[in-house]
Amino acid sequence: MTRSTASPPKSLTIAQRYLEDLSASLDVMFPLSPSGRVLRVMGVALEAVGVPAMIGQGARIETPEGWRLGEVIGFHGDRAAVMPFGGLRGVFAGASVILADQDSMVAVGDALLGRVIDAQGRPLDGRPLLATQRRPLRQPAPHPLHRARIVKPLDVGVRAINALLTVGEGQRIGLFAGSGVGKSVLLGMMARHTQADVVVIALIGERGREVREFVEDILGDGLSHSVLVVATADAPPILRMRGAEYATAIAEHFRDQGKRVLLIMDSLTRYAMAAREVGLTAGELPATKGYPPSVFSTLSVLTERAGTAENGAITAFYSVLTEGDDLQDPVADAARSILDGHIVLSRDLAAAGVLPAIDPAVSASRVMRSIVDTEHLALVQRVMSWWGNYREKSDLIAIGAYRQGSDPTLDMAMQKYPAILDFLRQHPEESSHFSASLSALRQLVEEP
Repeated sequence: MTRSTASPPKSLTIAQRYLEDLSASLDVMFPLSPSGRVLRVMGVALEAVGVPAMIGQGARIETPEGWRLGEVIGFHGDRAAVMPFGGLRGVFAGASVILADQDSMVAVGDALLGRVIDAQGRPLDGRPLLATQRRPLRQPAPHPLHRARIVKPLDVGVRAINALLTVGEGQRIGLFAGSGVGKSVLLGMMARHTQADVVVIALIGERGREVREFVEDILGDGLSHSVLVVATADAPPILRMRGAEYATAIAEHFRDQGKRVLLIMDSLTRYAMAAREVGLTAGELPATKGYPPSVFSTLSVLTERAGTAENGAITAFYSVLTEGDDLQDPVADAARSILDGHIVLSRDLAAAGVLPAIDPAVSASRVMRSIVDTEHLALVQRVMSWWGNYREKSDLIAIGAYRQGSDPTLDMAMQKYPAILDFLRQHPEESSHFSASLSALRQLVEEP
């Protein structure tokens, strides 16, 4: 459609004329009705009056430095709570607030491969981004009866996961770990070694200095077939949430093309913390340890978008930070209940030099029995039995209170324990394919 060159009516404000001229190049169109105005600031959001707002609707806020994007997070009567993407610096009382008349559309497609972008789709790697395909930021999860069943194992290149906690294509797994236990290194291993067509990585709430380290040291050559979406810890909470949703939308795009997609989100906990900030700012009352009820429904909405669909599959790994290594943390507990399995990293194993520090006794894959054969399951059960017996009696063994020969099962567990630790160890640069992992498991069980 050709834009009219006629002069706008004199009744329009300068700001409205400016927006009309820019609307063709924006992802959203802005109405030319009179704008609302900023009434007051509430924490990290502002309250605007005179705008007919809808939850999740985009907005532009006037500042001396130019127009700033934001999103409506709540309203009361004709007063809308708007959270700016760039913070509150420069916002003043009486500033104009103009709402978008469409849902947010974000850039997707092959142009994003090998790129590092922020939660608004802006490139962070210093190169121009020419993405022509667009997709809604938020879409409903696939229909439950239209999802394909998980029937094939996915080779993630990590021996302990392939053999003991087999992951299926389209499964959603939580990676539970405290700080400093090797979580990011394990995620990087899977990003490099997983047999997937596309890898989408979301770094949510990470320290800024860690982004470059992740790209150069941990991800390395894996960036070529990956998309990295970054929302650092200093970003407003609405942008941290948007970063996770944007990464999911990119993964959905590639899944709809029939591709095998690996989605890695670090971390789901920081997404929940951002949702808590947004909920409390919007006026919601805290419930479980300071988290409003909406946070837990938001987690379900986000994670249900991953998984299988009619054409392709998104296999998703969500890291979950366990405060003080407490698996009963509200977010950790909710994540275990809504995901298809959990992998727990042990601080004791990490301290003993076993990396990745996966504790198979407290980890589980809920789809493993459907995707591996009976021989594989029998081998896993033998190893789990030895591991559990040894860990249960480890204190007695350490102080010399157990006399060998008293319990043949425990004797075998003591004999096999060092070999199991060696089996769990894997250098970050090493890739263990699924067949090699199964062969190593068989050798571990059968060797005397």
